[in-house]
Amino acid sequence: MPKLWGRLSSLNVRKVVWAAQELGVGLERIEAGGAFGVVDTPAYRAQNPNGLVPLLEDDGLVLWESNVIVRYLGARYPAGGFYPDALAARFDAERWMDWQQTTLNPAGRTAFVQWFRVAPEARDPRLIAASVAATEPLLRMLDAHLARSAFLAGERFTMADVPIGCEIHRWFGLPQDRPALPHLERWYAQVLARPATAGVLDQPLA
Repeated sequence: MPKLWGRLSSLNVRKVVWAAQELGVGLERIEAGGAFGVVDTPAYRAQNPNGLVPLLEDDGLVLWESNVIVRYLGARYPAGGFYPDALAARFDAERWMDWQQTTLNPAGRTAFVQWFRVAPEARDPRLIAASVAATEPLLRMLDAHLARSAFLAGERFTMADVPIGCEIHRWFGLPQDRPALPHLERWYAQVLARPATAGVLDQPLA
């Protein structure tokens, strides 16, 4: 059984757990990161020199970087088109996964940190406003895309929907107003209805 190091409060760990559940892959999860520590130990750093979570060990292979782990699980344990077979479809999914890491997450992370990781008296509304201003155009872009597509990479659920689903779960959970985004909200409701999101997208933000 694959071993996964990481706390479930981590967005990046949630991606991996959700993907494994979609694929019917059991995981032995070891709490690590945040209050659990572990990530600064020599043994952990020998496997992941970044000292971050998640970390996956499967049949002698050690991987870090959450979206890479999601891709790996989809290729290693194929099920139901999660990891697209056709090259064009696969790289369409890959594109959205990279966009989540390089564009959507950096835009929204500051607002999340301010709301959940900074004491109320120390919050900076200007930082939250800047993060919102950077994120909302990206969400409108997603909304426009999902007006033409049932899921991120076409008409079926794929690995592309997992990282962005985790990101939207976090953004929609922030205690702030947001504009109506009907197509994004429709997609997110479909995602939430998937049994494999249990224990992942029903968890509180932290």
